[in-house]
Amino acid sequence: MNQVDFFKCLSDQTRLDLLMLVLKKTECCVCEFTEILALSQPKISRHLALLRSHKILQDRRQGQWVYYRLHDQLPAWCLAVLTQTLQTHEGLRNLEISNYKTNTCCE
Repeated sequence: MNQVDFFKCLSDQTRLDLLMLVLKKTECCVCEFTEILALSQPKISRHLALLRSHKILQDRRQGQWVYYRLHDQLPAWCLAVLTQTLQTHEGLRNLEISNYKTNTCCE
């Protein structure tokens, strides 16, 4: 993992929010991201593609749905940075994900 590329990915609010949600939930579908972050599917997908290309996230397909999680080969230092960031992330720190009807669109 290139440190500069990793921190560039974190420098965008949308990508940071996506990563914090994945870290908090372990795995998310695009429909969950769009509902929780109130952003369009194309915008979410564009950012997810960048995170995949830098091997920060990986995806798995289940039927027509795509689920995202942290990459299996993400270096420990990256995970430590993300974990520490989640503890202080203003936007998602107190977000109660259970308040959202997640996974209803992709079941």
